[in-house]
Amino acid sequence: MVRGVVFFDVDGTLVPGTSSGQYLAGSLGHAPVVREAEAAYAAGALSNREVSVLDAEGWAGHEPAEVIGLLGSMPLVGGIAETVGWCRRNDLVPVLATLAWDVVGAFLCRRFGFDRACGPRLEVSDGRYTGRVAEHFDELGKRDFAVAVAGELGVPLSRCVAIGDSRSDLPLFAEVGLAVAVNATPEASAAAHVRADGDDLRAVLPLMAAWLPPTARQP
Repeated sequence: MVRGVVFFDVDGTLVPGTSSGQYLAGSLGHAPVVREAEAAYAAGALSNREVSVLDAEGWAGHEPAEVIGLLGSMPLVGGIAETVGWCRRNDLVPVLATLAWDVVGAFLCRRFGFDRACGPRLEVSDGRYTGRVAEHFDELGKRDFAVAVAGELGVPLSRCVAIGDSRSDLPLFAEVGLAVAVNATPEASAAAHVRADGDDLRAVLPLMAAWLPPTARQP
């Protein structure tokens, strides 16, 4: 039985204090470009499409296996596996709703057991990244992905949770029954129903437990 869906953001939520894009760009050699682009996105000066184009150029010539190897050392908050396990025990499907590159979402799904993920996709040719974006994805796409997943699983949005921290989470926050801002910007905190802070994702568990019907809760 599926009681609900929990949509987790990645950058700034599971990856603390930065983004998966900045972390990978630091190893691939274009960190300043991504840092400036993401700051402009946060300020509303660039779209996610524009940020993705700038970031993608720095991936040219690298192999997917190289990136997957780098992801093993990416900084993450504590308690991700335990939070995913809690969701499963409470019949809540854990899903990644993110603007991180699809390779990042796929890695986190394999590592922690998230059900699925969304995100923009980089073009690959002859086993290497070309430096171009194959599929763009933005905050409205993130919301639409969540709406589609909930519909597929037969769950009303009122029984869904969104956990995030910033501008890209706002459209989804407006649709779900419980929006949780984690280490969030003032804008995201104002749009959320509740807020949690800290370096362990398990900080959201009491908030979700209080939201669930008492007879449905499992420890």
